[in-house]
Order: sequence, then C-alpha cells, then structure tokens
Amino acid sequence: MNNILLCGVGGQGTVLASKLIAYAAMEKGLQVRTAETIGMAQRGGSVVSHVRIGEEIHSPMVAKGSADIIIAFEPAEAVRCISYLKQGGTVIVNRKAVRPVTSSLKGTYTDATEMIEYLQAEAGTVTVLDGEEICDACGSSKVLNIVLLAAAAKSGTLGITPEELKSAIQQRIPQKFHALNLKAVEMVLQA
Repeated sequence: MNNILLCGVGGQGTVLASKLIAYAAMEKGLQVRTAETIGMAQRGGSVVSHVRIGEEIHSPMVAKGSADIIIAFEPAEAVRCISYLKQGGTVIVNRKAVRPVTSSLKGTYTDATEMIEYLQAEAGTVTVLDGEEICDACGSSKVLNIVLLAAAAKSGTLGITPEELKSAIQQRIPQKFHALNLKAVEMVLQA
C-alpha cells in the first residue's frame, strides 16, 4: 500500500496532480482510491488530495500517521498536514510560502524558513524545491504541480517512475501543454 497526501492552496494544481498519480498507477494495473478535501479553494484556501495505491483499498482517505509521502505545494500546508505522515516518511515541499490573506491584511511577513526547519525535524526525509525558479526556467508558473510530482517520482517514494509520470502527462493533459510539462519533468530529473 502506498499512501500519498498532496496539499496546497486553491489554484496550484493539487487536484490535477493527484489525478495524474492515480492514472499512472491504474495504467500499471494497480487499484487506486482518491479523495479531495477542498475548503475555500477558489479563495486561496486549503486543498488536500488523498491518493491510496495498492491492493484491496477500502477507503480513499489516508489515515493520520500513515502517509508514505506528503507532496506540499507550499510549506504552511505541509506543516498543517504533517500529522498524516508516517514515522520516517518523506516530504517533498516547495520553498515559497503562499502569503495568507490575514498576513496580507495585517501587513505581516510570512517566512518559510521556520516551517521548513520544523518539517526537517519531523520527517524522515525532506526535499525542498525552489519551484518558482524551475517554473521561471520553464516559462510558466502553471507547472509547479508537475515539478513537485517529478521530484516525488525521482525520490522513488511515489510508486510511479518519472517515465510513468511522463506517460500520464501525455495521456491526461491537452497536447498543446505536453512540451511545457515534459520540460518541467526533465529539469527536475537533471537537477
């Protein structure tokens, strides 16, 4: 059984990322269950996607303390979801924090450094990516989800290979976006 939790805020591509994982796993003949918990996602609120891959899956929800990997689109959401990670689990996290509305209204600064240090103390393995840098190099901020998926596939913890991820992209994303998304995968693999 492979339990995967993806977390971010509305508009970052969390749901599409979970669907790509599920599709790649189904192509391998594995059973997959997914579920999303979406708050005020259209307003920049939390989005959490659960993906469970294996045999005889009875629930789509990842239980607390059982996620093999958390793929976090920003550090605050990773900290919020860390209770789902199993002991010794892996966290793949984007370095840049999304500034919450309350922080913007109060004029306070959101620094990801403390959040990342907390994750490093709590998780078995933490991979911190500068997703913004890779997206800029690709020419689009829309590939952050693919960048994080590629890093997870590269880590070996995701349960799908980078080649299987590329295949899922080609099968599930419109053709006009193939080159951009495949470039993002390659950039992560070469890093």
